[in-house]
Amino acid sequence: MMEFQEYSPSATPGTPRWVGLALGVLSGLSLFGLGLGWSALNQAKSLEQTAVASKQASEALTQRLAKEDEINQQMQSDLKVIANKLNVTQGELLNARKQTKSATHAVDQKVDSLATSMKAELATKASADDLNKLNGDITGVKGDLDATKNSIQMARSEMGTLIARNHDEIDQLRHMGQRDYFEFTVQRKGGATKVGGIQIVLKDTNPKKNQYTINVLADDNNFEKKNRSVNEPIFFYTGGSRSALELVVNKVTKSSATGYLSTPKSTPTASASAATSGQ
Repeated sequence: MMEFQEYSPSATPGTPRWVGLALGVLSGLSLFGLGLGWSALNQAKSLEQTAVASKQASEALTQRLAKEDEINQQMQSDLKVIANKLNVTQGELLNARKQTKSATHAVDQKVDSLATSMKAELATKASADDLNKLNGDITGVKGDLDATKNSIQMARSEMGTLIARNHDEIDQLRHMGQRDYFEFTVQRKGGATKVGGIQIVLKDTNPKKNQYTINVLADDNNFEKKNRSVNEPIFFYTGGSRSALELVVNKVTKSSATGYLSTPKSTPTASASAATSGQ
C-alpha cells in the first residue's frame, strides 16, 4: 500500500525580533527628537520675541532718561537764573536796609545830642519861664526830627516824591507843606468819583495780587491805567503845567480802592491833558 506523505513546504526563516524592536526604538527616538525640535523652535521664537520686547523697552527707557536729563538740565539752568536774580535782589535789599538803618541811627544821634545840649542849657536857666520855653523848643525839635526820620523810611518814586502807604504817612507828608494831598475811596459800581480837580472811575480790582484798573477823566481826556500795583505812583500833567500830579492807591478790596492824589502847591488840578510813561 502506497503511503502518501503530506507535503509541507519548508518554513522560511523569519525576521529576527530585535530588528522590529530596533525599528520601534528608532521610531520613538525620531518622534522624541521631533518633539524636542518643535519645543526648541517654540522656545527660540519666544526668546526672540522677548529679546525684541526687551530691546524696545530698553530704547523707550533710554529715550525717557534722555528726556528727563534734558528737563533736569533745563530746570538747573532756570534755577541758576532765579538764584542769580535772588542774589541781586537780596543784595539790593540789604543795601537799602543798611542805608535806612544808617540814616535812622544818624537821626537818633542828632535827637540825643540836641536833647543833651538843651538839658544842659536848662540846667543853667534860673527862670521857670525860660525852662518852659526851652522844654517847648525841645518838644518841637523832637517832633520835627521824628517826622524827618519817618520820611526817611518812606519809599521814593521815580520823580523823587515820597510815597505814603497809609493815612498817617499822608498826614506826615501834608505836614511838610511841599504838596497838596486829596485822600479818596472809590467804588467799582459807584461811577466817576471827583478827586481834587479830576475824576476817577474804578474798573476792576484784584486783592490777591494787590492790583487794580482805573480810568482817569480830566480835561475831556480819558486814559486807562490797567493792572497797576498798590503803592505804585501814577504820574500825569495838568494842561499847561510842568509839574506832575501823582495818584497812589494804597489798598484794594473786591469792590473799592483807597488812596490819595498829590498835587504841587498852587498848581490847579482842574484838568489833566496827558499821561506819562507807564500808561
